[in-house]
Amino acid sequence: MKSDVKDLGLNKQGRDRVEWAYRDMPVLETINVSMSKSKPLKNINVAACLHVTTETANLLITLKNAGANVACCASNPLSTQDDVAAHLVKDHGIATFAIKGINNRGYYKHIVDSLTIEPNITMDDGCDLVGLVHKSHKKYLKNIIGGTEETTTGVIRLNSMSANGVLNYPIVAVNNAFTKHLFDNRYGTGQSVMDSIMRATNRLVAGKNFVVCGYGWCGKGLAMRAHGLGANVIVTEIDPTKALEARMDGFRVMSGNDAFKIADFICSVTGNINVIDKHHFKLMKDGAIVSNAGHFNVEINIDALKKMSSKKRSIRTDIEEYTLGKKKVYILSDGRLVNLSAAEGHPSSVMDMSFANQALCAEYVVKNHKKLENKVYDVPTRIDEKVAQIKLKSMGITIDKLTKEQDLYLNSWESGT
Repeated sequence: MKSDVKDLGLNKQGRDRVEWAYRDMPVLETINVSMSKSKPLKNINVAACLHVTTETANLLITLKNAGANVACCASNPLSTQDDVAAHLVKDHGIATFAIKGINNRGYYKHIVDSLTIEPNITMDDGCDLVGLVHKSHKKYLKNIIGGTEETTTGVIRLNSMSANGVLNYPIVAVNNAFTKHLFDNRYGTGQSVMDSIMRATNRLVAGKNFVVCGYGWCGKGLAMRAHGLGANVIVTEIDPTKALEARMDGFRVMSGNDAFKIADFICSVTGNINVIDKHHFKLMKDGAIVSNAGHFNVEINIDALKKMSSKKRSIRTDIEEYTLGKKKVYILSDGRLVNLSAAEGHPSSVMDMSFANQALCAEYVVKNHKKLENKVYDVPTRIDEKVAQIKLKSMGITIDKLTKEQDLYLNSWESGT
């Protein structure tokens, strides 16, 4: 079996960490037990371009137990956990192409390597794999019946492909499931980004000006958690409705030009390019700490910063110091996804729901691909609700049901006041 990982000898460490994560993933465990018996993915080849973490490992193991032939690669050069990659190869025979810190060329080679499985289903996190298949490796399209997409950035790219008529197979936007974006993007991102910034910097957050660029679900979670740690949270936005929402949630809202002048911490969570740009660096005060929690490292214009700087040095693991005249600006994790580069990503309990959706949507695609068009689909409501129901049960929570009278009332127009 062809693979490319850092060190297979790390597999025991990876095995223990994957087991630890699994203990907090009861929804995926329930689905794993069921699919291990029914084998709904028997003889299906799955190419997964995801963050190679302990939680992802449990998803991939579930897919294999469901009968699939699985190959995986990393969806970010800095997010791979090398011990997990070793565990997948050595203990589960899953072809894995992922090494933390690999260069850009090696990163894309790994994506191509994962495609040699000749997938029937693609699982993507950011649309890099799907994009590569459509741009330069079209020979693999003939076998692909459908796919899934994990994150907001990827869904944006897929919607563009669909709108332009270039998407060649149906893809389910797992990111759009309520049990994904309401919890993963809000609670997962909020906690993991603050965890990573504090791990990387060991700086106090309380009393500092913390700028959140973007107030989508991820931005909301980050603002909430930064505020919970005592930060003075400032939100920058381009959407007037989201800006108003941020203000009503109790945060200061201002333009980037104004916010960056007083910021101690800045984190972009938008999915767009050059959100933190050349003119912004000029405005920042000495010691500003800048990071990105959007999927790609394009949100911070690091190339412009390099050209502006008289000196650059690595001052601490995951921190680069740039000298601009008499001041210093600090970039975390080279502008890449900070929560996966400087920490371990989302907690297992939220990824439990995200990856349960992934597994169930893969089964859905296999069963329904002949009826699906080449476009982006939301997760079926029944799958979303099933994930929520299993999660509630695992937490020992019971909820009410509509009575027949209530159901009739809600579905009737005759009853008035």
